[in-house]
Amino acid sequence: MKCMSEDESAAVGEPTPEIASEVFGDRLPVAERYADILVQQGVLRGLIGPRELPQLWTRHLLNCAVLSEVIDDSETVIDIGSGAGLPGIPLAVARPDLEITLIEPLLRRTTFLDEVVEGLHLGNVTVIRGRAEEKAVLKQVRPADVVTSRAVAPLERLARWSAPLIRGGGRLVALKGQSAADEIARDWEKVMRFGIRDLTVEQCGTMLETPTTLIVGRRNESARDARAARRAARKN
Repeated sequence: MKCMSEDESAAVGEPTPEIASEVFGDRLPVAERYADILVQQGVLRGLIGPRELPQLWTRHLLNCAVLSEVIDDSETVIDIGSGAGLPGIPLAVARPDLEITLIEPLLRRTTFLDEVVEGLHLGNVTVIRGRAEEKAVLKQVRPADVVTSRAVAPLERLARWSAPLIRGGGRLVALKGQSAADEIARDWEKVMRFGIRDLTVEQCGTMLETPTTLIVGRRNESARDARAARRAARKN
């Protein structure tokens, strides 16, 4: 019998954990199809590392899907730097009431995302190729209720890119790790220049072994503040 190499052994998808049915409800079969796509195509196409597959559900799919806890019914969401679709695709699967736009600059990734959206019949998802800060992208999207991201950039840079995409009174919701409080302490003054205030560290998915840590901030509502935020983003 042929023994598997370490890399081959790592490239085995994690079985669906029982708690996934609590997070995804009757949408679990769709989430499982997405997991299968990542196992079969994610590594092959350079979208996810093979060593991530044994923890695909616990570290990635579930930790992204529980973001739905901080998003209200029928809100609009923009996911910047979506990559393989995290967090946007799990969120779209768990919450078909949301209108979600995935923004990703690399063609091979947007091609993959288009295939996933079509294959999973996600009518609530739009894929846009480009960088969040580009004028061409800003012209294509309307400011959203929530702009989210995962492992994209430090808070100051993330706020600069996100602010023009957040409607007045909308929210920045960034998936972060243990550095969340340190990032707020370091960058809050710079973040305020982009019209984002009231930064807090929050957790969702407390039923998970490792809850998801978020940085949440609210965008100023006035038109004057919105214009100032756009000017500040262009200067930086």
